[in-house]
Amino acid sequence: MGWLYMQSLGGHSGPKQYLDAQFTYVRPEMTSKVLRSALAGMRVYYAAVEHIRVDTGKREVFAVVCLVRYNPRDKEGYIFGYKDLDETVGPCESDCPAAILDLLTPIDAKHALDWRARCRDNLTTRRARAAKPGPRAGQVIVFDEALRFSNGLSFERLEVIANPRGSGGVLFRAPGCGGLYRISNVKSRSYQLLDPPRG
Repeated sequence: MGWLYMQSLGGHSGPKQYLDAQFTYVRPEMTSKVLRSALAGMRVYYAAVEHIRVDTGKREVFAVVCLVRYNPRDKEGYIFGYKDLDETVGPCESDCPAAILDLLTPIDAKHALDWRARCRDNLTTRRARAAKPGPRAGQVIVFDEALRFSNGLSFERLEVIANPRGSGGVLFRAPGCGGLYRISNVKSRSYQLLDPPRG
């Protein structure tokens, strides 16, 4: 399915609430209900959607993924757009929260199984990254592989210093030349931290 754009959220307080309402309904043959949903970074909506067949009582809970574009100040007035997918197409977006994955019923579709596995792997990676100690001022960080910076220099070992402006976390000082560097997503890299010598 393609993108759907609209000029209002139809009285809903935000994109998540609008999408929850879209996937919650009663039809003669089936009821549909969002059991749990999340909006990740205002870009991706994840939901566990329950379908119950009226004639058989058969119940299934599957994942819905929506790509989201929300801009209340859009010049043309189309403030909200979304593209909905279900897990059976194997969406590229695979950061579904565990609380949603835990609600899903068993499924045989290969793409859905692969998607669920990728989501679980990503959750494990994020947990490990969150538990990983971050660099603190005074330490030395030693990367498994040298980092190349935009000025063409590469370093494996950098000194961690406090940001002199007092915000934005720490900075990294190159040995010998004193140049200061920022490193985005530093926890996604492999490194060791060396504490300063005591004494």
